[in-house]
Amino acid sequence: MKTFGTHNYYVYILSNKHKTVLYIGVTNNLENRLYQHKNPEANSKAFTAKYNCFYLIYYELFFDIDTAIQREKIIKGWSRQKKDDLITNFNPSWNFLNDRI
Repeated sequence: MKTFGTHNYYVYILSNKHKTVLYIGVTNNLENRLYQHKNPEANSKAFTAKYNCFYLIYYELFFDIDTAIQREKIIKGWSRQKKDDLITNFNPSWNFLNDRI
């Protein structure tokens, strides 16, 4: 039986400065994760480091990790247009939200 705590999990979308690349992830600490994306280890081969994706443009909050992971997988399977529509409905101007976290 699962016990429910007060954990927060986020599905988030990052982009590069020109908003041409999208990265979708899940984390239990969005502020820390954003810091890690912006400050990768030297010679990192991570996708976000390679494409300079560290600008937060979308996020969703969940209280269950399994639900968050499921949502991340669903969004990753969508077309670019459907992802763009999701972002636009949440953040019409595609503003960078890093400072709000």
